[in-house]
Amino acid sequence: MADVALDDRGRLTLPKEVRERYGDRYHVVQLPDGIKLVPVADDPLEALRDEFADVEKSADELREKAREAALDEAGR
Repeated sequence: MADVALDDRGRLTLPKEVRERYGDRYHVVQLPDGIKLVPVADDPLEALRDEFADVEKSADELREKAREAALDEAGR
C-alpha cells in the first residue's frame, strides 16, 4: 500500500506497480466513508465472458433463480 496525493490540478498518480497489475482505467465508486477505485478492463465484454466461462446455466435460468431468491427474501 502506498500513500498518494492529488496534484494542483486534482490528478492522482498511481504507483507503477499498481498500474502494471490493474491497468490504466478505473471506475471511481463513492462510498459513505471514502472512495474505491475499480479497475476497468480494456475489453469489458471479454472480461465478463472470461469471468463467467464456467457457468453452465443460461442467463434466463440465472435470472429466474435470482428472482426466486429475491421473492423468498421478501417473504413471498
